[in-house]
Amino acid sequence: MHDLPLTSVSVSAAAGAASIEDAPRVYEVWRGSNVFICKGRFIFGPDVRSLFLTIFLIVGPVAIFCVFVGRKLMDKFPHHSGISITVVAVAFTLYDLCLLLLASGRDPGIIPRNTQPPEPEGLDGSIDVGGVQTPQMRLPRMKDVIVNGITVKIKYCDTCMLYRPPRCSHCSICNNCVERFDHHCPWVGQCIGLRNYRFFYMFVFSTTLLCFYVFAFCWVYIKKIMDAEETNIWKAMTKTPASIVLIIYTFIAVWFVGGLSVFHLYLISTNQTTYENFRYRYDRRENPYNLGLISNFKEIFFTSIPPSKNNFRAKVMLDQGLKPRQSTGGFMSPNMGKCIGDIEMGRKAMAWGEHEAGSAIEMETGLSVETVENKDGRLYNSSLDSDRILPLEGSEEQMATEQQWGNSSWGRRSSGSWDMPPPVNSTDNNPNLVGISPGINRSDRKSNL
Repeated sequence: MHDLPLTSVSVSAAAGAASIEDAPRVYEVWRGSNVFICKGRFIFGPDVRSLFLTIFLIVGPVAIFCVFVGRKLMDKFPHHSGISITVVAVAFTLYDLCLLLLASGRDPGIIPRNTQPPEPEGLDGSIDVGGVQTPQMRLPRMKDVIVNGITVKIKYCDTCMLYRPPRCSHCSICNNCVERFDHHCPWVGQCIGLRNYRFFYMFVFSTTLLCFYVFAFCWVYIKKIMDAEETNIWKAMTKTPASIVLIIYTFIAVWFVGGLSVFHLYLISTNQTTYENFRYRYDRRENPYNLGLISNFKEIFFTSIPPSKNNFRAKVMLDQGLKPRQSTGGFMSPNMGKCIGDIEMGRKAMAWGEHEAGSAIEMETGLSVETVENKDGRLYNSSLDSDRILPLEGSEEQMATEQQWGNSSWGRRSSGSWDMPPPVNSTDNNPNLVGISPGINRSDRKSNL
């Protein structure tokens, strides 16, 4: 008697398990520009290829040093202690490359995108959809938060649909909001943020020390040649052209990595980021994050790194991503009616309607803000920079009718009232034309005609 229900339950359970197995992982549907390897275990920036150039610029000179300088110095010291010069150079290089991988291959502090815009807090007029007036919400462009007793402004991110936490910025290269965003480093091929800044500085500083190490022992080898052959420095340098090349190379490189180390040492001591320093954030006001010299260094080097907010290997349920939020009111972005030219985003300024066009349904956001569902279940495309709701599909006659309405000269006057459109017979016979203008529905239009 119970075989049939048990069989149906087992079949549904098997189907559910199969759907979970077939579901993609987060890194496979990631909306940022990142590159994942090892099935989402390592995350890099879109310019990860530059990482190979960085590795070559480190490994190449060290290899030349070990072959043409370190190998010759093995017998120049008593008890074969010269072999330690090569061993230290190789160990230091491996340590430097590990720091490079930790800085470039981990989540720098990416904040997950919202699947829905945050709930608006206030009313800003009303819209008329299908003859039913609903309140229209407008999100404030900025908000004030208190950090260590000082008011700090946070900005709304249109791409990630969230208010960026303090010190967070949106990287235009990786297309992610990153906590404590410092900069995007092309040599590392990754954003530098909250979770990898420590390793980035250690990498730059250790590279500086490696340059000094190679530079110094090249001169030691030249001095050994001078003492062995009792010649001057110029003739000794001609005996080892590899040392001359390495001296010139490390002298030039140390100005870059050494200068970068000193600059970031200053930023750490004052608890600033490169992004904040280049924008002169704290030239005219107090830095709320500066806790003193010792506390600033403790914050960078002696505090635990927070765990990542993203599980890139987790399964994504596609069904959940297509459920729109139930809301009785319309949503207005802080940038509605404005041009979007966020310097932090690095995007070209464009109208709001152009910014969101072309994405009706997306994997993570579900139904976009421009898609409105009518009472009969049909989807209509709503252009946010106009006041019309047009069907996504329709006949040529409907499109011609809507074009005639769109080209008409009616609009909102300075007094706040709306002009009536000229009477057109074709629109009265078209039952599919909806929501031409806020405050004007079909019954009002017919009564006035």
